Amino acid sequence: MVERYDTLVIGGGMAGLPLALRAARHGRVAFVEREKLGGTCLNRGCIPTKTMIASAALAHQVRRAAEFGVTTTAPTVDLAAVVARKNRIVDTIRTGSYKTVGRAEQLDFYPAEGRFVAPRRLRVDHTEIEADKIFLVTGLRTIIPPIDGLETTPYYTSRTLLDLTELPEHLIVVGGGYIGCEFAQMFARFGSRVTLIQRAERLLPAEDPDISAAVTDGFTTDGITVLTGTTCTAVDGRPGHIRAGCQGGETGEITGSHLLIATGRTPNTDTLGLEHLGLEPDARGFLPVDDLLRTQAEDVWALGDIRGGPMFTHTARHDADIAYRTTYRDQDRTTAGRVVPHAVFTDPEVGSVGLSEPAARAAGYEVLIGRQDFTGVVKARAIGNTRGLIKFVVDAATDKILGCHIAGPDGGNLVHEAVIAMTCGATYTDIAQAIHIHPTLAEGVNTAAGGVHREIGT
Repeated sequence: MVERYDTLVIGGGMAGLPLALRAARHGRVAFVEREKLGGTCLNRGCIPTKTMIASAALAHQVRRAAEFGVTTTAPTVDLAAVVARKNRIVDTIRTGSYKTVGRAEQLDFYPAEGRFVAPRRLRVDHTEIEADKIFLVTGLRTIIPPIDGLETTPYYTSRTLLDLTELPEHLIVVGGGYIGCEFAQMFARFGSRVTLIQRAERLLPAEDPDISAAVTDGFTTDGITVLTGTTCTAVDGRPGHIRAGCQGGETGEITGSHLLIATGRTPNTDTLGLEHLGLEPDARGFLPVDDLLRTQAEDVWALGDIRGGPMFTHTARHDADIAYRTTYRDQDRTTAGRVVPHAVFTDPEVGSVGLSEPAARAAGYEVLIGRQDFTGVVKARAIGNTRGLIKFVVDAATDKILGCHIAGPDGGNLVHEAVIAMTCGATYTDIAQAIHIHPTLAEGVNTAAGGVHREIGT
């Protein structure tokens, strides 16, 4: 049986879901998702992890209560209750998504895996689907690295660790990117011992080096053992008793109770039968697209993480908006030149946009650096969180902001001041001349730009 549609959307994450709903205003839509609606962000990424990080942050603050003149007992973390709270929040949001899809006229939802079996023909269970327009939005999955013994050793990924209900005595984390870092600090603040093994020479190697250093300092303060320049080469053990062999900066064996593998993610393009569309992913599995997110195949688009480039929920949503407006509304939208920030929800919290200092220098810019440590921001001292810094990277010749990198309290929000400036063409001097409210954390953004809000004596 072959069903004909105007549009086929494969993938129900933060790009596929809004695109399918909006496309259904313009014709029949087949919407295919093999797992739960909401994708990684809702089900095993942004929302559940930030919900649990909030619990960890609260436990950390309670332990510090005496610093604020508050007397209390030491907190005990009920991990099962933390997970239950996370599940309630995620379930509420996801239920709303299913209700919205169910109400959408002209949209047929296929909760199953799909694979192309002929040119422009997708098989889902016992149905074959053809469509005029095809949008591939299938996201990423966890990479399992070639570590000796891993296939016979119990381990967790960022997906499965979210459902653990008993606190690990000693969690070994392999991988120091944003996933490994967020989980490492979360569980340290829940009360676990944590050792983080990072093959690169620093944590968060995609960030500006000063930001990586600030995060490492924060982890050390929290009692996390950070091993950089170290490769996990072999593991073995049984539940509750894990051994990890290391080489590099730290050579030897680490013993723990639980193991988290957080070494990166890979695109879900290898099971789609893309050869039937005449498409071949690149060497890393990503699908090349142009500025309108079009692939080399006619009327086939790739959105979200599988197209490479910035891989965040906010860029996926923006992709969906570009694809919808250019395809169905004939409006002028493009990915060219878009300013894309990101955050890492550690403490200090990272907010970043644009070029790092090394990247700017490598690109040939004469660079001006503006910096303000949070130790010199009075609001940071008042709230008892002076970890980190604010750093501007500026083209000295034009005063143009090339990048802004923040590690500190509310860094993911503070960086938006630079995002708006870069989007609208405001300069480094414009931020310096803008009066900021006192006392706020945003004063640090002003002083990093050479503004007037620096506290006397700092």
